[in-house]
Amino acid sequence: MPVIHVNMWKGISEEAVKQIISGITKVFIDMGIPARAVEVIVHEIPKTHWGIEGKPATEARPDVKPP
Repeated sequence: MPVIHVNMWKGISEEAVKQIISGITKVFIDMGIPARAVEVIVHEIPKTHWGIEGKPATEARPDVKPP
């Protein structure tokens, strides 16, 4: 049973989470794995706790917002 962890910046919309879960599950279904066997866990991480290029994401990518 695959368990897929997705790390995203905090603030992602509920609709975007649904699309991520659905889309990732479809990839595994297309590989022949039944949907009931697929688990997707979306973790929201504050941009202040996500490092890019040695800086918090709030500084490295201030213009990028979660979907």
